[in-house]
Amino acid sequence: MATQTEPQIVLYDLACTKNVCFSPAVWRIRLMLNYKRISYVTVFLEFPDIEPTLKGLGLAPSQSASGSKYTVPAIQHTPTNTYIMDSAAIAPFLESTYPDPAVPLTSELGSEIEAKARAVVGTAFRTSVMPREIGILSPRAQDYFRRTREAALGHRLEDLLGLGKEDSVWNAVDGDIRAVGELMRSRRAEGPFVLGARPSGTDFFIAGSIQAARVVDEGVFQRIIKYPGFEEVYEACQPYMEKKV
Repeated sequence: MATQTEPQIVLYDLACTKNVCFSPAVWRIRLMLNYKRISYVTVFLEFPDIEPTLKGLGLAPSQSASGSKYTVPAIQHTPTNTYIMDSAAIAPFLESTYPDPAVPLTSELGSEIEAKARAVVGTAFRTSVMPREIGILSPRAQDYFRRTREAALGHRLEDLLGLGKEDSVWNAVDGDIRAVGELMRSRRAEGPFVLGARPSGTDFFIAGSIQAARVVDEGVFQRIIKYPGFEEVYEACQPYMEKKV
């Protein structure tokens, strides 16, 4: 656990007009930093500035199915001047560097929950959150976001919300979301988190996604929080959400 007065971490986050964190991937790391009480400062980047900024720091692009890319979160570990990009790489670095209190990053139950949540909640969030996300971006970032997302979608962002499509998507995955919520409650007798009494990487994945949706649109937040399991994990993680910038 960090005790120095100088920040141990510089966290590169995604900028929005509300001036708080709204990226689910960044929230996953922010929750971990807050839980471990690691001192950090945030540098917010507009969408068009992520690649040139991270390139300028000497980071190599990540490899994905769509090719090389730069993304947030990224961090600088100031004591060693180490730069790391992507939550999947940052989380184990933080866990090994700051092991107390421990955050189990993987578990059989957690892996199952995350995979199913990505498939079903991810579908609903893409429909509800993505077209509304543009509303909390600067004009410059809006242009970038619309151009890149609509190229991938093959249609306008607003089409995701048209003609009852949003309700249809949520109705189609309703039972599956409930099933994921029940999985999250498997160890409810032991504590409010997925694995019981203490949070894990899966709790931060779930709570971070919900908080990100809440920043974008309160209505989407209310829609997901009604499902048992999701509300309990979100509320249990509230103490680690106080630092949002």
